[in-house]
Formats: sequence, structure tokens, C-alpha cells
Amino acid sequence: MSMEITLSREDIVRLCERVEGAQTRAYAIPKLTDEYPGMTIGDGYAVQLELRRRFLARGHKQVGWKAGLTSKAKMKQMGVDVPSIGFLTDRMARPENAAISTTDLVHPRVECEVAFVMKDELKGPGCTAGAVLAATDYVLPAVEIIDSRFSGFKFDLPSVVADNGSSARFVGGGRARYAKDLDLRTLGVVLEKNGEIVAMGASAAVLGHPAEAIAMLVNILAELGESLPAGSFVMSGGITEAIAVKPGDSVIARFQELGSVSMRFVE
Repeated sequence: MSMEITLSREDIVRLCERVEGAQTRAYAIPKLTDEYPGMTIGDGYAVQLELRRRFLARGHKQVGWKAGLTSKAKMKQMGVDVPSIGFLTDRMARPENAAISTTDLVHPRVECEVAFVMKDELKGPGCTAGAVLAATDYVLPAVEIIDSRFSGFKFDLPSVVADNGSSARFVGGGRARYAKDLDLRTLGVVLEKNGEIVAMGASAAVLGHPAEAIAMLVNILAELGESLPAGSFVMSGGITEAIAVKPGDSVIARFQELGSVSMRFVE
């Protein structure tokens, strides 16, 4: 993946301000490539890294990273062909069983993911799923609440990368387990909304094995001149397609071997 940056520093800052405004005040914007059709993936990451710099300067603490668009279903749903990564901060985290407000979100959707907590630092390039598993402290079930800030949830890869992979909120729960005690390829997941099953899948949907998504994330970080620190919380990407939620909805994600994660949505 080429990380070539074609935008000027002023353009990167301008696009960052546009994305940051949409994220913090919850309104939709046209995808960035409408105005910058030549925008590259590298440009998208330059905007994302500027956004991260601003969040950290405002007192957010980075807790980890997420892989996005890692399942064939998600790539097809979003019309892209390589995954993306985004950063996670403490202010995106919500506790298990939380009432999550949607007033500060544009069009929230939920998806089930396996989250990894790292005991060792990982560096690319050339990181493998085996290296990821060796560096993992434990895994736990999680639900990511994604919220693309682009009108109609329509975007391309440079735009979604600039929008921090549609990151909004996340909830970890269930039971933490050692990865070596599970077959992470075959975990079944069922997503229920208001008592009805709305999505189901198996963890192999994530690049064949969720650890492959983490390895890919580490290798993308290497291209950005970064590593994955020990202690990071890393979300490996949606196992199911993303399901829209609104105030009044309650959601439970049930993971084979890992327990369940629940939350409800309010104004």
C-alpha cells in the first residue's frame, strides 16, 4: 500500500478541521475526495494522524487501535479492497451495559469484534498472525459503534481513513480468555437487536483469522513509522455487517466461548 502524501500541509489541516468538526458536532459531510479527487491513502492517514495529534493535545489518552473493513462482507458493503486502521481513545470507551447517547452521533451502527490486549510491543514490517498471538495477553468480546461522518454512509478508502475509520464508541465485556485456549477461526457470533437476531457470523470472516487483521494493522503502523505498544487494546474488525441503531434500541452480542456484550441506545 502506497503511503505517498500528495496534499499540502494546509490542505491536511483544513481536511482535519472538516472531519473534526463533523465528529465533535455530529453532522454529515460530503466525502473528502469530492473536492480532492486525487487524494491518496497516505493523504488519508496524514489527516488521521493530525486528528489524533489534536485529540491527544486536548487530553484524550490513546488506548489502542482498530482494524476496519477487514471482512469480505464489509469491503463489499463499502466498495473498498484493502482494510484500514484507526486509533482508539479513552473517551470512545463505554462500559458494559451502558446507555449510549446517540445525540452526538450522525448515523451509528454496531458490529461484533474480537478485541486483543497486548502484553508485548509489536513492530512491522513482516508481522505475522503467529507473532500477534505470541504477543497477546488475552482476548475479549467487543462491540464497536461506528459512525461514518459522510453523507449517506458513502465513502472511499482515503476518506474513511481520514475519518479515523468511522471510529465512534466501543464496549468490551464478556469473559477475557487466553487466545491459546480458543480456536479464534471458528468462534460463532450472534448479534441481537431488541430480542431479534439481526446478524450472525464466525470469526474467520476477519481475514480468515482475527490475528491476521492485527498483523496487518501492525504492518500498516510500520509504514506510518509507528509500532503497537504493549498494553494496547486492539479491535480486529467486524465479524458481522454493521447494523444501524437508534434511540430505544438494545443490543446484545453473544460470542461462543467469550460471553456476551450488551448496551442500549438513548437520545
